[in-house]
Amino acid sequence: MLASSNAVRRLVAQQATSKAPLAAAVAKRFKTSGAGVRHITKISDLSRPEISSILSLAMEMKATPTDYFTALENKTLLMLFEKPSLRTRVSLEAGMTSLGGHGIAYMTGDSPIGKKETYEDTGAVLSRMCDAVTARVKSRDQIAGLAANSTIPIVNALDDYAHPMQMLADMQVMMEHSGVGPSGTADGLQGTKFAFCGDLNNNVTYDLMRTGAIMGMDVRVAGPKGAEFAIEQSVLDECAELSSASPDAGTVKVCETAEEAVDGADFVYADSWMSYG
Repeated sequence: MLASSNAVRRLVAQQATSKAPLAAAVAKRFKTSGAGVRHITKISDLSRPEISSILSLAMEMKATPTDYFTALENKTLLMLFEKPSLRTRVSLEAGMTSLGGHGIAYMTGDSPIGKKETYEDTGAVLSRMCDAVTARVKSRDQIAGLAANSTIPIVNALDDYAHPMQMLADMQVMMEHSGVGPSGTADGLQGTKFAFCGDLNNNVTYDLMRTGAIMGMDVRVAGPKGAEFAIEQSVLDECAELSSASPDAGTVKVCETAEEAVDGADFVYADSWMSYG
């Protein structure tokens, strides 16, 4: 949930319909970049210019969808789901169809993946049959396994450490709400005051922190106390490194209270104290 404090306005945004065009934007940009195989396991796998490029394309696609009806013609996306999904599955399937491609939803519950076949083997096998894979799984180790032997892009659709597709959708929502167009995405969130209140030991929280540091935002997070809610040290270390990488990089602060986090915020992102997963 996103809310703006400007003029005491509140915005509730569902990003489901944004995810498929954004995933296609990732695939299109990297297919034409000559950069070889790229895997998106967390939002910081993308640089600020790359994020800007993807968001600009996504806005253009949203404005003129008919221009992209054949953008992924004859391309197949394999969508692995270990966790239940409504919005992610439907938006990806509908998006692939709208772009001229084909999406296959594969539920891992009744499959040999992780039992008879390792995720490393699965990544190699799928590389021979598909053009890209999205995976909504329980563990970062599963994403790493898929990527280890894959010769096609693996895009993390949620694990226990990151949720990069959600970040791209969230950034587009915030930029559009702020009146930022395709030509302004590079600095569209520079200086934005962003607060998160909820479970801090969480994939979305981690990637929101990374996103803010990359895009020049002032990010403040707050949540319940206790070891089960604590942010992993690796995330704190990475955010500190991202914040020091450039004069235009953002800052990330863990606040003692929700009141401190939301004070003066342009956007407030709220979550429950118990993660859905």
